Amino acid sequence: MISPGLADALERWLAHLAGVEGAAPATVEAYRADLVGFLAFQQEHMGEETGLALVRAVRLADMRAWMAAERADGLSARSLARALSAVKGFAGWIAERDDVDVTAILSARAPRFKRRLPRPVAPEAARGLIAAVEAQAAVPWIAARDVAVLTLLWGCGLRISEALGLDARDAPLPETLRIFGKGGKERIVPVLPAARTCVEAYRAICPFPSQPDDPLFRGAKGGRLGARLVARTMETARMQLGLPASATPHALRHSFATHLLDAGGDLRAIQELLGHASLSTTQAYTGVDTARLMAVYEKAHPRG
Repeated sequence: MISPGLADALERWLAHLAGVEGAAPATVEAYRADLVGFLAFQQEHMGEETGLALVRAVRLADMRAWMAAERADGLSARSLARALSAVKGFAGWIAERDDVDVTAILSARAPRFKRRLPRPVAPEAARGLIAAVEAQAAVPWIAARDVAVLTLLWGCGLRISEALGLDARDAPLPETLRIFGKGGKERIVPVLPAARTCVEAYRAICPFPSQPDDPLFRGAKGGRLGARLVARTMETARMQLGLPASATPHALRHSFATHLLDAGGDLRAIQELLGHASLSTTQAYTGVDTARLMAVYEKAHPRG
C-alpha cells in the first residue's frame, strides 16, 4: 500500500495521461502497476518519508536499489525500462506542478536490452496463409470473412482490433479509411482495391442483416468477430503451411510495413500509416531490412 497523498497524486497523473495525452487504457493500467510497485518499494526502503516528500527525497542510490530489487525478482530489462519510463513521467509531472526537485529520479539510466525486431510474413507466405484460411472454412461466408479480415491486415497495416472494430456503416470501404488507433489517435489509411473487393465479397453472402451500428465482421452467431478466433484460424493455417509461430495476425501488419519499406517507402509516411506515436518505433523495420540483407549475404558468402 502507498500513502493517501501519493495515491491521490498518482490517480491525478494517470487521469492526465488518459485525458490530456490520450494514453490507451492498457498503458494507463500498466503505468499504475509500475508506479504502485515503485512507490511501495521506496516507502519501505526509505522508512519515514511519505507523500510527495518521498519523491523529493529519492536519491540515485535509492533508484539503483529499486532497479536491483526488480531485476532480482525476475523482471526483464525491457519491462524494467518501461517501469522506469513510467516513474520518470510521474516524477516529471510532479516537478512541474509542485516545484519538486526530482533530478535523482530523472538521471537514473534504463538497463540496456536488445530490441526485438518485428517478424513479418514474406509476401508468398502471406498469400499462402490467406488461401489456406479460405480453404479451411466449411461455410462459404465465413471463408470470405476470414479472407477479408486478413487482407485488410496485410494490405492496410491495420491492428486486429482496428479491423474488427469496423462497423457496417464503414462499408463499402472507401479509398481511404479513417482509423482511430491506440489512445484515440486518428490516421488516414489508403484501402487497396483488393481489400475492398474482399470485403464486398464477404458482405454479399453474409447471412446477417446489416444496420449502421452493427459490426462489419460477424461471428458465427452474429456478434462481433473476436480477435482470438482470428488468431486460432491463422494458427491452424500456419501449421498446415509449416510456418513459424511468429506468423500471427499482427505479423501481417509488420509485413505491410516491411513490404512498403522494400518498395522504397519513406519512414515518415510509414509511421503515419501505422499510427506510431514515435518514429523510433517505425525505425525498427529498418533493422528487419538490414537483418534480411545480412542473411542473404551470409548465404552467398558463407564463412569457411
